[in-house]
Amino acid sequence: MRNLSVPILYGLIVAAGLIVYFLLLSIFDLHKNPFYSVFNLVITGAGIYLAISKFRRDQGQKFKYQEGFVTGLTTGFIATIIFTVFFGIYATELEDNFIEEMLVVWDTDWFMNTGMLLFTVALMGFASTFVLSLSFMQLLKDSWNTTEAKKHTF
Repeated sequence: MRNLSVPILYGLIVAAGLIVYFLLLSIFDLHKNPFYSVFNLVITGAGIYLAISKFRRDQGQKFKYQEGFVTGLTTGFIATIIFTVFFGIYATELEDNFIEEMLVVWDTDWFMNTGMLLFTVALMGFASTFVLSLSFMQLLKDSWNTTEAKKHTF
């Protein structure tokens, strides 16, 4: 089994960053506006990029695309799960009318319970993690445009 210390460490750091950002927004009463969740991509992206970079440095010449991709996925999934649990506790225990006040911003007649909201938060996190991991692996993978690789073409 490969070493999971890098994705776990960076997943915890990303989750802490997302929680701190959310709490900072709540101080200014901006956490009810979904627009500010766009910055979550920046926090998650920075963490995934740093995790894959660290893993690549640790692996050296043995670095493989698949393992780097799994490192990014694991980092993002850990962060998403921790943040979703925090968000669920916040929405149900710490601020009673949070869901109703947040939906006023969207101006819809939808009925959204806590489960739907948590599912949406988790789905957004997982989808962002998948896309960011694929994107960063394109930057961090080894190039095939080398003299050694050109020997193996037709």
